[in-house]
Amino acid sequence: MTSPLSPRLLRAGLVVLDPDSGRTRRVITLQYNPDALTRGFQLKTGGAEGGAKGEALRITGPPVQTLTLEAELDAADQLAERDTTELGLTAQLAALESLAYPSLAAVQDAAALLAAGTLEVVPPPAPLLLLAFGRRRLWPVRITELTITEEAFDPMLNPIRAKIRLGLRVLTVNDVGTAGRAGGLAMAAHQQLEQLAGRARGGRLGDLGIDRLP
Repeated sequence: MTSPLSPRLLRAGLVVLDPDSGRTRRVITLQYNPDALTRGFQLKTGGAEGGAKGEALRITGPPVQTLTLEAELDAADQLAERDTTELGLTAQLAALESLAYPSLAAVQDAAALLAAGTLEVVPPPAPLLLLAFGRRRLWPVRITELTITEEAFDPMLNPIRAKIRLGLRVLTVNDVGTAGRAGGLAMAAHQQLEQLAGRARGGRLGDLGIDRLP
């Protein structure tokens, strides 16, 4: 029995939002939290060759941040659920895979417009994705890579064990602006970052073996 004093285990996952209304369409919870989260940053700074003096100290915008995580799924822990018994992990994998596709309705609408002689068909906006990695780290993201490795199958060839590799790019105000639901989430993520940085314990010059700066 779990002790009532035990901390609640939070799950990482994706929140799928309507790009216009911001309404939550779906929450995709990872069955097991990843063992590692790799984050890369491509900084945007001034100081290009031949630029004005002092430009090297300017930050021209938020960095391009990429996230890579690997997660595991195992139907053995969910056999009490009817859908899992019938489908294995097929439905759960399809929920992730569908994020890489436009909706069927959008494809049909585009085909109808082209058949009617429309010269240019503007693709509809994709759902807005939010990666939740704890309460204090919520990133609006778009998927850049999705790899699914199915490792075991039931007698009906439904996958019952799988690994997922997910590559994401964090969306900033450079990508979505500051207005709308996407802009609000990007601004909130930036604010969370600065609030967390403000709580970091500062060091002293002496810790670095420096008495005073030149």
